[in-house]
Amino acid sequence: MTAHGPEALDDGQALALLCGLDEAAARALLQTFGSVPEVVGAAPADLARVAGGHAAVRLKLAQDLAGRMLARPLKVRAVIGSSSSLQAYLRTVMTGAPREQFRVLFLDRKNRLIADEVMGQGTVDHAPVYPREVVRRALEWHASAVVLAHNHPSGDPTPSPADVEMTREVIAAGRVLRLAVHDHVIVGGQSCASLRGLGLLP
Repeated sequence: MTAHGPEALDDGQALALLCGLDEAAARALLQTFGSVPEVVGAAPADLARVAGGHAAVRLKLAQDLAGRMLARPLKVRAVIGSSSSLQAYLRTVMTGAPREQFRVLFLDRKNRLIADEVMGQGTVDHAPVYPREVVRRALEWHASAVVLAHNHPSGDPTPSPADVEMTREVIAAGRVLRLAVHDHVIVGGQSCASLRGLGLLP
C-alpha cells in the first residue's frame, strides 16, 4: 500500500487491512455477504460469526464514519436537488441490512438535514410504519419536511403497492400540519428507486 496507495488493493486486501484479518478471512466475508457494501452494512452479529467481534466493530465504525461523511453535505445544502448525494448516503447506511428498516430524514425550512431516524424495523419484507409517529417526531424536531426511506433486502428497489399506499398515508397525516413529504426512496442493494422520480407521489 505504501508504494502504490490504497487504490492498488483489491476488495479482499482492503478488508483484510481494515479489519486486521488475513486475506482468507477477508475473502470469506466477501463470499458470505457478496460485496464490500454488503459486508460493511451487515449486522454485527453476522459479521462476528464470520470474522470475529474485533472485525465486526471495525466494520461498523467504518460504516458510521462513511455515513457521517456523506451526511455532511445534506446538512449544509438542500437535500432536494442533491439526489445523488442523498442516494449515496442512504445506500451507505442501509445496504446490507438483513431486515427492512424504515427511516425518516427530517428537514428544516431550507430543506437541510436536521436528523435521520430509524422509525421501524421488521422482517425481510416488511417494516412497520406509523404515519402519526412520523408527524409527531417532525413536530419535535421542528421539521418542515421529510424524506422517507426504506430498504428491500431482496436487492430489488421496485416499490410495491403497499409502499405507495403507506407513503400516501404519511402525506395525508402531514397535510394538516403543512409537513411536506418530498420523496420516498427505496434502497435495494446498490440501487435506489425514488417514488417522486417514478411519478408515484401526488
